Amino acid sequence: MKLQQLRYIWEVAHHELNVSATAQSLYTSQPGISKQIRLLEDELGVEIFSRSGKHLTRITPAGEEILQVAGDILRQVDSIKQLAQEHNNPSKGSLTIATTHTQARYALPGVIESFINKYPDVSLHMHQGTPIQISEQAADGAVDFAIATEALELFNDLLMMPCYRWNRCILVPRNHPLAQSSELTLEEVANFPLVTYVFGFTGRSKLDEAFNDRGLIPKVVFTATDADVIKTYVRLGLGIGIVAHMAYDPEKDSDLVALEAKHLFKPSVTSIGFRRGTYLRTYMYDFIELFAPHLTRDRVDEACSIHARDDLERFFSAIELPEL
Repeated sequence: MKLQQLRYIWEVAHHELNVSATAQSLYTSQPGISKQIRLLEDELGVEIFSRSGKHLTRITPAGEEILQVAGDILRQVDSIKQLAQEHNNPSKGSLTIATTHTQARYALPGVIESFINKYPDVSLHMHQGTPIQISEQAADGAVDFAIATEALELFNDLLMMPCYRWNRCILVPRNHPLAQSSELTLEEVANFPLVTYVFGFTGRSKLDEAFNDRGLIPKVVFTATDADVIKTYVRLGLGIGIVAHMAYDPEKDSDLVALEAKHLFKPSVTSIGFRRGTYLRTYMYDFIELFAPHLTRDRVDEACSIHARDDLERFFSAIELPEL
């Protein structure tokens, strides 16, 4: 059994069983990958992939278990490499983050600017996606950190650490009937067409929960993953917008009125997560602390040592989170 063979089966499984695409991504030949997979299967005495002719069709039950162990081995190998690099050149390396548009656009710019100034030799990469995609990438080890509000808790392999609380505001044009309201009610909001986030994005679950608890059915006429897109359609008169308060800029959005909504909806918590067992380099600890100052290196290490979810929740519940 060779480490290269484990890399091949892992990459094929994560390229939708497309050997040709895997070969291109690894800069090698398709026949070479197919041969090494067959040699591994012959050595193990089980099929990792089912086939139809020359095409791989699915991962076998045995293959699923083998791939899980192979992923753990490959991550441990990467950790060894990271450890060596930390000793050889602690200020040089790479960091890959997966996050949503709202975090990338409104919460992270200052953090990233400070990080790059401190670590100019660290190559920083950002992937945007849905919370589920982000969490999957972190759970699979495709990215170092996932930053999101939704879905992180669905993946047991991720260590999630709360960073800050945030709430929403209602956006309306200045000539809108609600523009002069001193304190909105949920019933008033439900009377108007709504423009807000796609379900599963940016704390959308808290919004739906609030309406359901009051027996109200909101008239959601348009959804988007991007707060700037939502503001565009509010300006067009499609409906009133519900966005994260951090997405409202009093100067750039001066044609809109932001109405406080924290009394209408429960606050959401944005977390940063990484796969358990990840070797964290010094600059990774520093990135976490830049994003969430209460998550010091000692506190992160302590959280890593806690495995029971209830104990972890108690640990973080004792920390007062900032509001953004």
